[in-house]
Amino acid sequence: MTLTLAILVPLLPFLGALAGLAAGRRAPGLVRPLAVLPTLAAAVLAVLVMVGLGPGHHLDAATQLTPTGGLPITLSFHLDGIAVLLAVLVTVVATCVQVYSTSYLREDPRYPSYAALVSLFTAAMLLVVYSGDLIVLLVGWEVMGVCSYFLVGHHWERPDARSASIKAFLVTKLGDVPFLFGIFVLASDAGTFRIDGVVAAAQTGQLPHATLAAILLLCGVAGKSAQFPLHTWLPDAMAGPTPVSALIHAATMVAAGVYLVARLEPVFLRSTAALVVLGIMAVITMIGSALCALAQDDLKRVLAYSTVGQLGYMAGALAVGDRDAALFHLITHGAFKALLFLCAGVVIHAAHTNSLTAMSRMDGLRRRVPDAYATMGLGLAALAGLPPFSGFFSKDAILTAAEHAANGEALTGGLGPAGNVPCWLGWTVLIGGLLTALLTAAYATRLWLLAFFPVRRPEQAAAPVAPTAAAAAALVSDEPAGPVEPPAMRAPLWLLAVPTLALGLVGLWPKALPAWLDGVSLTPSPVTWPIATAVALLGAGLAWLAWRRAAARVLAEAETDVGAAADPAPLLLGPLLAPARVGFGVDVFYDRVFVRPFLAAARLVSFLDREVVETYVKGAAGTPGLLGRAVRRAQNGNTQGYLSALAAGVVLLAVIVAVAQ
Repeated sequence: MTLTLAILVPLLPFLGALAGLAAGRRAPGLVRPLAVLPTLAAAVLAVLVMVGLGPGHHLDAATQLTPTGGLPITLSFHLDGIAVLLAVLVTVVATCVQVYSTSYLREDPRYPSYAALVSLFTAAMLLVVYSGDLIVLLVGWEVMGVCSYFLVGHHWERPDARSASIKAFLVTKLGDVPFLFGIFVLASDAGTFRIDGVVAAAQTGQLPHATLAAILLLCGVAGKSAQFPLHTWLPDAMAGPTPVSALIHAATMVAAGVYLVARLEPVFLRSTAALVVLGIMAVITMIGSALCALAQDDLKRVLAYSTVGQLGYMAGALAVGDRDAALFHLITHGAFKALLFLCAGVVIHAAHTNSLTAMSRMDGLRRRVPDAYATMGLGLAALAGLPPFSGFFSKDAILTAAEHAANGEALTGGLGPAGNVPCWLGWTVLIGGLLTALLTAAYATRLWLLAFFPVRRPEQAAAPVAPTAAAAAALVSDEPAGPVEPPAMRAPLWLLAVPTLALGLVGLWPKALPAWLDGVSLTPSPVTWPIATAVALLGAGLAWLAWRRAAARVLAEAETDVGAAADPAPLLLGPLLAPARVGFGVDVFYDRVFVRPFLAAARLVSFLDREVVETYVKGAAGTPGLLGRAVRRAQNGNTQGYLSALAAGVVLLAVIVAVAQ
């Protein structure tokens, strides 16, 4: 029974996508029910599968697809605690996104195709989660890439959406090529594409090329989960509709890379080199993305960079051997990041624009969007890691794992040898995580202040004297009254606010979340949680103080336009502001090192094809034509002409003979 329900979980959204495409033009009234109901039913079934399986159990079922003459490819399902928990997350977030989209894209003429692609996206991620075979997993992996291309480019009439969709597709495909070879290496060593067979081979030390396979897989993970150096596509993907961003950032696409490493964690624990690469990549991603988020003016780009950083946390936990902490943060992050993006969509909807939103131009929407105002506060508190919100517990679980690794006590949960995790790597992840926590709290506070508390210059200033900081903080814009949040957009916010506030508590009870995973304790460490909390409060406090100082300066400037922003970023970042705002020039570097040479090579090939190859072809075709025309003149059927030519030839021969004698 459990297996039958599990098969229906990815099948229902897939059938909903096909039905939605078929009904788009013929029965437009059915599009919204076909978008919401199959996904909602899948969410209910995913919960039933989780309850039916129970903690500490697993279920495997497989059937061979077709003879290959080599390693068999099987359509297999592998259900365990990790799979069923992630399936619930995916379906719940997807349901919230579909309900939310019915209002957000109400007037969009391309809504039917959008809704169908979201359902297909959901089905593909569920296939990745439930799959027990690497090749079948790869199918879902690639279908998600195609769906992201179409969804990010939904507003294809805008140049930024077109370029962002192409960039997302190409960058992720760049990582998928070595990823495919990594799957082949694993299967060749283990003798099977089945994930349980690969894991068993890794745990018994029967993978002679574990390092090569793991590093090849990391290329695909870096692309899918937007880790350095293949992270640049995710901020640009904000050109797509905001609900799509909530789906991609919270439960699908970017979560797939972390999920794959967690599923194959025993393979990575066999290779110190792979763990080091993963850990260094995670730390660079965490710190760099947090600095970029602190410098951005666009609300959605701030959230995009925050996703990159939070995925870096998860990769850091996997690098020090604790996949339970990584999955804990993956689940809590899915809840509060979906909430944050949907709140951003409400703000955009209230501003009557589908474009990206500049925080420096926001006009104080607290009274117009009170639900988004309240729930975004909860989401940002969870993002900053403040207690008692969910992000605090999951982020501290990662810091605790790094602390244990730094002390030579990596918490691998029996998945592999803990001795392959270097102590210095644990220290690196721990220090990087604490610094990122400081920056995360700072940019979360900055986003909150700029989005909902815009500072205005008083229209009647008695004298050009700088007001006190308290007066500066009190001077905010007048807000128009009247909420503008439709019920279909408001309900998902409060639904996601519940796990944002309370989901972290499930990690404290050993019979709750730890029982579904590897049994590793997720209780906050008495060493790390006070430090992490103090660091988060310090980051929030510094951002607030910098905002008050910037507000005082704005109010003191006599010629400042009304509504000018009091941005704390220049004070917090100083000389790092300009490079952080452009992503530290990674895109520029790629453009100069890769894009321009390829374009130059393409222009050269085009020139050679046009001027050399086409000239040769045209010459090869034209020369026989010229010869034919010349011969045709000689063969015109005129007898007198033939006799005249014959006589001329005779005379010419006679002259030549006479001269020769």
